[in-house]
Amino acid sequence: MDRLLQNTHAKLMVRDIHCLTQSSTESNSYSVGGGALVSRLETVGTIVSRDLTPKFLKFGVDDGTGCVTCILWLNQLTSSYFSRLDPTTILLLASTARKQAAEIRIGAVARVRGRVGSYRGVMQITVTVVVIERDPNAEILHWLECLRLGKSCYRIQS
Repeated sequence: MDRLLQNTHAKLMVRDIHCLTQSSTESNSYSVGGGALVSRLETVGTIVSRDLTPKFLKFGVDDGTGCVTCILWLNQLTSSYFSRLDPTTILLLASTARKQAAEIRIGAVARVRGRVGSYRGVMQITVTVVVIERDPNAEILHWLECLRLGKSCYRIQS
């Protein structure tokens, strides 16, 4: 039986992100391990690439098990998608995204949260929050948490 982890950012290593499969029962959800369904996730790794355009910042995060592409949208002020929101909210979103984008540097360790999806057959994260980690233990603690959750919640085989 599939379990939908709603309103939860599943903590996954990149290798597990690339093993996600599209759910046949829930749109915009992906199956992980033994049937848990996720649409949002969190990962921690080193930023290994950075490509800034006027509309978005595309960057790669490598956690030692693989690399995943992350997209941080920067076009909140001009996108029709955001036009339905309150103007104050749009300004806040745009300001937050610009501040986060300015902190993203190659070599920094970052915690990334967002929606998982597939673009041209490759898994990627559409970023909602990215935080540069200051704790030198953040990455290894994330790995340990992923292993614990993988066995107890997601039923991932190591």
